[in-house]
Amino acid sequence: MESFFTKYLDHTLALYRDPYRYISKLCNKHDSDVVETRILMQKFICVRGEEAARLFYDNDKFNRQNVAPGRIKKTLFGEGGVQGLDDAAHKHRKAMFMQILVPEKIETLSAISRRRWKQLSSEGDGANNVCLYSQTRKLLTQSVCEWAGVPLAPDEAGQRAAELASLYEDAGSIGLSHWKARRARKLNEKWLMGVIETIRANPETNSDTPAAVIALHQNPDGQLLDVNIAAIELNNILRPTVAVSIYVLQCAHALKSYPKLQSELQHAAPEALDNFVQEVRRFYPFFPFTVARVKRTFTWRNQTFPVGRKVLLDLYGTNHDARIWDSPDLFSPQRFANAQDNTYRLIPQGGGEHYRNHRCPGEWVTIEQMKIATEALLNCEYEVTGQNLDMDMKTLPARPSNKFLLKQVRAR
Repeated sequence: MESFFTKYLDHTLALYRDPYRYISKLCNKHDSDVVETRILMQKFICVRGEEAARLFYDNDKFNRQNVAPGRIKKTLFGEGGVQGLDDAAHKHRKAMFMQILVPEKIETLSAISRRRWKQLSSEGDGANNVCLYSQTRKLLTQSVCEWAGVPLAPDEAGQRAAELASLYEDAGSIGLSHWKARRARKLNEKWLMGVIETIRANPETNSDTPAAVIALHQNPDGQLLDVNIAAIELNNILRPTVAVSIYVLQCAHALKSYPKLQSELQHAAPEALDNFVQEVRRFYPFFPFTVARVKRTFTWRNQTFPVGRKVLLDLYGTNHDARIWDSPDLFSPQRFANAQDNTYRLIPQGGGEHYRNHRCPGEWVTIEQMKIATEALLNCEYEVTGQNLDMDMKTLPARPSNKFLLKQVRAR
């Protein structure tokens, strides 16, 4: 039975128990796409659905400055990065990332990771008890550092992969895990500040790498970014790429859960792989929601949004909204066979436009890396037995507890 404290005062415990479905349960209970709640003794408004996403990414109504909890800024995002900027400052900084993440540069990263997956598959032929998550994390760290122009010694890759992963694995944790992520953030920023300073001392060398673009980027006043902020923004290239290892794990989970898909994908047209990857992004949980602050008071759906109030947009719930997706709890890549505008419908990495809104500019990298990893998995045979593959929905991002061990790996 719900306690008086949980029911009338604070829903922190309910959110902790079921972070991905909390907002949808609340909305269903009140038969509304907009509901008020209280978390950590603060008032919030929760919204879900396509129209709510369209509202949430209206830059005239919401801002993101100083909205993320302090523990998230000190772990996941860092303090002073693009996620916390608004208006002209956000547009200017976002343009730097869009300069880096153009199609030809993304393809260069893809070529690097394809080569590394091929090498890993060759070396792993006959291997047993391979931890897919750990291997993918390390591979993506090596790939993105090579591409970004960040020096990485072979014996350093495992350490840096663990540091980068801690920033998203432990971002919302409490206790020792949180302090582990805080320490990882400090180590990571110190490392990347050294990279930035080296580039600035020799600006003519590799001036077109992502690291150099960030190191030499100028604020609107013509000044270079503070070296610490530059390191945070370089982390915003490395960390999200390594975080794709969660999506790769989910791709492997889908292939295991729906074995018929393996044979279909091996002989299907390229667009079938696109559809599969998009359905993994829709179906599986990554982050449950995102947050913004009301810029000016307005009313929507008979709900007043007072200036300064924090608002949570339900990412997972919108991706599972039955009004948008037929049979949303059914894994069906075919639903993406027909072209449609998913700007505010498919929002695992945020909604809106990449250039104007706070939609992740690395979304294209995510999709390509998921496709490359899935192709590598399809080109191997392996066993996944004796493991609990249930998704841990209390973990952020959600993943199987054992992180997916591959047994008797062999080339197909």
